[in-house]
Amino acid sequence: MKIAVFPVLATSLLVYISCVFAHEVDTYAFRMPNVWPHKDELYLCTPIRISPTTNYYMVGFVPKASMNTAHHMLIYGCSDPGSNGTVWDCGEMQSSEIDYIYPPASPCGSGSQVVYAWARDAPSLQLPKGVGFHVGRDSPIKYLVLQVHYMARFPRNVTDKSGVLLKYTSKRMPRQAGVILLGTGGYIFPNHVEHMETACTILEDKVIHPFAFRTHTHSLGKVVSGYVVRRSDHGDEWKLLGKKDPQLPQMFYPVVDKTPVRKGDVLAARCTMNNTHDYPVKIGPTNNDEMCNFYLMYYVENDTPLNRKYCFTNGPPYYYWENAPEGFNVIPDGEASTL
Repeated sequence: MKIAVFPVLATSLLVYISCVFAHEVDTYAFRMPNVWPHKDELYLCTPIRISPTTNYYMVGFVPKASMNTAHHMLIYGCSDPGSNGTVWDCGEMQSSEIDYIYPPASPCGSGSQVVYAWARDAPSLQLPKGVGFHVGRDSPIKYLVLQVHYMARFPRNVTDKSGVLLKYTSKRMPRQAGVILLGTGGYIFPNHVEHMETACTILEDKVIHPFAFRTHTHSLGKVVSGYVVRRSDHGDEWKLLGKKDPQLPQMFYPVVDKTPVRKGDVLAARCTMNNTHDYPVKIGPTNNDEMCNFYLMYYVENDTPLNRKYCFTNGPPYYYWENAPEGFNVIPDGEASTL
């Protein structure tokens, strides 16, 4: 194994990964470079650049973080990173205040897609045999960007190197992995149980094989459920992909139904939220806000993953399954909100 570090721009160091042994699974420690989270609710990003001369396949992820330190971690695949810096502030809502320590930018400059997500002390993830996330030479993923959400300010002179050990190989995997993220905007009225819902029709002529799902909310989430809806002249058939209490470790769990998803099928998700506060709670990046996310991990056989990486709606009070453009003729209302 050989890892070389090259200065790419005066303000950044991007890492080239190269592997000598073509058929071995190796490990790369993708971690924050001893950052100092100097304020509450800080999102920090750091990049690695994949060698442009070789194809690699990521086959496993080993988190190295604690929920006492990190609210969540994401790994993005990017065509270009959001910054040329070593570390930057990549929060969803940038402050107008100038941060001289970590300048603001998005995780990706172009070609953004989620590769891996972690929260609440979730364990390691090993992909099925023959499945890998394709990165490098012939992949649109030229960079990986690690995002860590720190909830609280660290004391001065205390730094962090949370991250993920990447398991990868240069051996070609016949099944390429992909992730589609379903989520919503919107807000939850005070003292109210709300359903935050999303749905998107698969329009690409591809066959995807679901194998894992992950749920994510903040403190108000009670149940998150995901479905594939198959349309026919006889009505809609809702097949459960998976559902979980999002207060449990937010790992990738095996899907309930592994039936291939095809063009014309609909992916749908619901988050059941219970707002016990006397004020509305909106979707947003901080721990005082909420999020409604359902991640579906899948593979394709000798093909490339879906071009569509995200499926978001405006959420309540603007969007519900009952008024969705798909015109569902049946909705699993009770099942989708109970464990």
